[in-house]
Amino acid sequence: MTPICADVPRFDREFFDAENSFSRIGSGALGGKASGLLRIREEILSRIGPDESPYIQVAVPTATVLTTEVFDLFMTRNCLEDLACSDVSDDRIAHAFQQAEMPAEFVGDLRALAGCVHTPLAVRSSSLLEDALDHPFAGVYGTKMIPNNEVEEDARFRRLMEAVKFVYATTFFASSKAYLRSVGRNLGEERMAVIVQEVVGQRVGDRFYPCLSGVARSHNYYPTGHAQPSDGVINLALGLGKTIVDGGLSWHYSPAFPAAPPPFNDLGELLKNTQTRFWAVHMGEPPPHDPIRETEYLVQPGLAEAEADGALRYLVSTYDPGSDRLNPGLDARGPRALTFAPLLGSRLIPFNDLLKRLLGLGEVALGGPVEIEFAVNLHRRDALPARFGFLQVRPMMVGGNRVDVDADDLVGERVLLASETVLGNGSRNDLGDVVFIPPEAFDPAETPAIAKELEGINRSLVESGRPYLLIGFGRWGTSDPWLGVPVAWGQISGARVIVEATLPKVQPDLSQGSHFFHNLLSFHILYLSVEHDGPFEIDWQWLAQQPVVRSTGHVTHARLATPLEVRVDGGAGRGVIVYRSRHSVRGSG
Repeated sequence: MTPICADVPRFDREFFDAENSFSRIGSGALGGKASGLLRIREEILSRIGPDESPYIQVAVPTATVLTTEVFDLFMTRNCLEDLACSDVSDDRIAHAFQQAEMPAEFVGDLRALAGCVHTPLAVRSSSLLEDALDHPFAGVYGTKMIPNNEVEEDARFRRLMEAVKFVYATTFFASSKAYLRSVGRNLGEERMAVIVQEVVGQRVGDRFYPCLSGVARSHNYYPTGHAQPSDGVINLALGLGKTIVDGGLSWHYSPAFPAAPPPFNDLGELLKNTQTRFWAVHMGEPPPHDPIRETEYLVQPGLAEAEADGALRYLVSTYDPGSDRLNPGLDARGPRALTFAPLLGSRLIPFNDLLKRLLGLGEVALGGPVEIEFAVNLHRRDALPARFGFLQVRPMMVGGNRVDVDADDLVGERVLLASETVLGNGSRNDLGDVVFIPPEAFDPAETPAIAKELEGINRSLVESGRPYLLIGFGRWGTSDPWLGVPVAWGQISGARVIVEATLPKVQPDLSQGSHFFHNLLSFHILYLSVEHDGPFEIDWQWLAQQPVVRSTGHVTHARLATPLEVRVDGGAGRGVIVYRSRHSVRGSG
């Protein structure tokens, strides 16, 4: 049940020194994300006794919510509705919002907030539709982090207002509108609250960031080794959590087996797929003013900078070429790998036990599998005391009608592709369109252009009400264009089955921690992964023989005479796509 606004105390023009660490400005709704934070405090953290984590402080970071009343007045008084709902560019919308005035009755509270806080702030969306179980809006709207360290109060106030207006504007960006259309929602239904929250972390020089951020899930769609789906999975990354939620490289492990061997074929593969850069808030000389860019105040240093900052002591292993082994810690010289082994293998730091406890409490509170986002700051020398910032909890969609796919079903004359690494559970027989990237047309240097080409094809298929199969290479939805195609959800929102294939030079490990993947699960999108050197191949020759509706520089849209048959068995971890025309002949490619 969503808490009502009256349950939350008004902002008293204090922040860190206030009696209540969670407050509101305005009398409207709190939105989904803010309501989730209240639920964390009241139903999860209240059940953790002081003896359970005596050396790790667990709390929701201090926050103030600008309710939907502030948003409604901002939109109405500045006459922004017509422009915002039109088809003008995102930049034009963002600039118009920056030029608009905040409602006068709330300016005093906002100026007081800027006046009493001198550390970084995260300005996050909390819309009415966000984090609903049936159609979660994870990652659709913007978050902006500001250093908030200017000497002049006026400067801090301006940056805070710019960040709030940026989040408001993202409500009406093209990708947000496309997302709303794809889930059958009208733009008029959405209203935006905004959370202003302290950033968990520590400043070293011109950088502010937590030692690690993470996403923990109580259900694992890709268990390895002895792990079971119900054991869950945890993704960890150095620095701000943007690395994980944007689909970048991160470390993942089963909380049931934190010391299990790494999920790679060899150490060379692990070193190629380890995180090498991290996100931090830039605290130095202000960058060129660019209020409509989400990462205006963020930087991406490398591991050498983090090591100089003293942030890697409990996070890395070092490769020893003499023994061809990874040794936990920094004691030796050699390539560093972010395996988090010193932290996960420590008997003194109950980090993994705490995560398992929080996942269990989350499942009780929400009545099923959950996903948790968090940030942790460790003492740079001794690790403890540590601070665990609980940033978000939301339910996961798990289950569905039973579908059986046997091993024998994965091979045959009419099999377009098969996989033993799948996500979701279900079947479809209504896909008469295939949008795919031919192997010879894929170039990692061109992935931003590929995303744009996909957007145009997706738009026409969504408008004509034709769901489709999407096949491409690398990690879909990644923020790193060298790992895959950096699409936003709105650019492929009409796809109902998605295939991620690999190539010799493009084979990142699967991501479960990103907002993109959360949306796949919640929309019941069937997802299959096909490795180029695995036991199953994609029948590219058959695809090339199908009638082409449209071909861009990198993407082909084909329309089939007979819809495909898709079956994904989430329990067995198998999936198969079959072309059903009796006159089709399987290619030899």
